[in-house]
Amino acid sequence: MNVRIISANLVVKLLSFYREKTTMFFTFAFPIILILVFGTIFMSQDSMEYRLSVQDLDQTNSSAESIKTLAKKGKFKITSVDPAVDAVQYVRDSKVNLLLVVPRGYAASLMQRIIFNDYSSSVTITYVYDPSSSSVQTKMQILNAALAGINQGMSGRAPFIRSAEKSILTKKYRFIEFFVPGIIAMSIMTMSLFGTVDSDTELRQKGVIRKLSTTPITRTDWILSNVLYQFILAVISTLAMLLVSYAVFDVNLHIDAWLPVFILLDVFAFVGTGMILTRFVKEAQSAAAASNAISYPMMFLAGSFFPIELMPGLLQTIAKKLPLYYVNEGLRASMVFEDNMAALRSAAIIGVYAAVVFILGIMATKWEENQ
Repeated sequence: MNVRIISANLVVKLLSFYREKTTMFFTFAFPIILILVFGTIFMSQDSMEYRLSVQDLDQTNSSAESIKTLAKKGKFKITSVDPAVDAVQYVRDSKVNLLLVVPRGYAASLMQRIIFNDYSSSVTITYVYDPSSSSVQTKMQILNAALAGINQGMSGRAPFIRSAEKSILTKKYRFIEFFVPGIIAMSIMTMSLFGTVDSDTELRQKGVIRKLSTTPITRTDWILSNVLYQFILAVISTLAMLLVSYAVFDVNLHIDAWLPVFILLDVFAFVGTGMILTRFVKEAQSAAAASNAISYPMMFLAGSFFPIELMPGLLQTIAKKLPLYYVNEGLRASMVFEDNMAALRSAAIIGVYAAVVFILGIMATKWEENQ
């Protein structure tokens, strides 16, 4: 191993990357854009307010007050609908997904129950909805919970079953803080995998790899300089993502020695995977497709964007076989849960994977053009 040769090759790679302004921009900008977009979505969920159309056929003070109570309990922004219009036709024409219809006689039935204690008196509020809407079920669930609360208040009786919340975390975290570690892991994977496959395949196709056998650089020097190059890019990208996350969303993440450990393991794991893949990719034009075939399933199945608990059982089993899953879990264990034992378990698993694929990658890397 020649440190001078490794350093020289590393400098060449960094200068080449710096000259490619478009590549440099998208390498660092893409994960930051993801954080900004999804972070904005997650931040707005805490104050999310649904729009709800209401047709009050009773037109009394009691029905109006009940609608206000419903809006407050369910955090709805109410849009009043003319009682004269047809409810079904209104939903179709106005493109709203849910219309709540308060029936005539609402106030009379309410007074019957409150003044005369007639508990057989009731009213039926109708939901006119569009089943093709993805959010309508959520709206109806919120409405049902709000109506249940109103009914409970009218009964005047304390509930038999109550609920209490107890978090396993000592601090309160927002979903954006679970999301950022996943984006860090995903972006390092794509940089390391695509960078290795694209670069090595193009150089081999041009005959550069074969000519390297006539130079002082060895396979070990070449591979180590590539790993250092990918590690430097990963560190810069991670720092950029963290700076944006802290500056824009004021995230509360625990940063310790585990972060560089998982960055390094992530790089080794997917540089090794890339070297193995390069053995089978003969043309630079097919390198991106081959990399996508590996990275895309992991990107969406390994829990980078959403918890794997939301997936069917079979996909959860597959997710736990993917190396990116353990990078995600390790980063979240250290940065969110501050659980060193969980981080250690994930590091051990991804470390074994990285060692195996990296050794196989070294064996697959040949100076000869025809392998």
